[in-house]
Amino acid sequence: MESHNEDHAAKMLQAQTHILHHTFSFINSMSLKCAIDLSIPDVIHKYGQPMPLSILIASLSIHPSKTTFIYRLMRILTHSGFFSQHKKDLEVSYELTDASRLLVKEHSLSVTPFVLMVLDPSYLRPWDQFSTWFKSGDPTPFVMEHGVAFYDYIDQDPRHSHMFNDAMASNARLVSSMVIEKCKGVFKGLKSLVDVGGGTGTMAMAIAKSFPQLDCIVFDLPHVVAGLEGSDKNLKYVGGDMFETIPCADSILLKWILHNWNDEECVKILKKCKEAMMREGKEGKVIIIDMVMENEKVVDDESVETKLFFDLQMMVFLNGKERNKKEWTKLFFSAGFTNYKITPLLGLNSLIEVY
Repeated sequence: MESHNEDHAAKMLQAQTHILHHTFSFINSMSLKCAIDLSIPDVIHKYGQPMPLSILIASLSIHPSKTTFIYRLMRILTHSGFFSQHKKDLEVSYELTDASRLLVKEHSLSVTPFVLMVLDPSYLRPWDQFSTWFKSGDPTPFVMEHGVAFYDYIDQDPRHSHMFNDAMASNARLVSSMVIEKCKGVFKGLKSLVDVGGGTGTMAMAIAKSFPQLDCIVFDLPHVVAGLEGSDKNLKYVGGDMFETIPCADSILLKWILHNWNDEECVKILKKCKEAMMREGKEGKVIIIDMVMENEKVVDDESVETKLFFDLQMMVFLNGKERNKKEWTKLFFSAGFTNYKITPLLGLNSLIEVY
């Protein structure tokens, strides 16, 4: 009987720990943001070798009364895998890990703009409306908090527009480098490509430079591409609305586009892609870079959980969703396509070719 009571107590304590862990998980995000705001990854990177705590503290722009707290910040960031820790001559030193190297602002593939956008107070507040949204007729918690849809919100404020464009460009730099390195065959035999919703053109510029035989168009809303000009002869910018018409090409690129929209809207976009390719006189293909939920090749807990995070982010901000293979298939066939190929080579994202 005593053993049974001990087992029950142990289970209750473990359950409490589980609840508290998830209750306080936001501290990981806020600690990460704090490290970026204090430029800790940049300071350690510039030092060029394991950086003693005392030198790190002296290198940061912090108030003298806060120097003793840096160790505690670094302790959780080290535990989370953002820094490695070494001890020499009784003093702790820190080095960058692969994760924190991607947080160095001058790194060519830095993801810092994306982190800062997601953790901006304006984009955290809609989560306070999450439970209320389930009881209302409002389209998204974002609309409940800010009174306008997400894209209208960023268009109305230059700061948010700049922050969003920087975040999308930082993601595009990393993804484009992987696509060009691992998926060169995707562009073989193609003569033209339209990057739909291509923003300021980071992805298309990388493709145009690597594949000079490919005539590339960055296609986005007129105010997004206004004043932008291609630096390469095979790159140009065109303004328009993807729900109305898409420029002709034998291939259409949709990177992180379809997860923003519901199924009905996605079918409309895919049909416009099909029309654009048919006007070119070829069957062509749509190249999609997006997540595939329940991917049997992605089984580690961190990747699975991150995909679940993204799915809820789409729900809260845009009424969009991340889709599994069955849901993707339904979209493609509903839009009149007959075949597709999924290549899970891009970390959380997959490259999907639709014919």
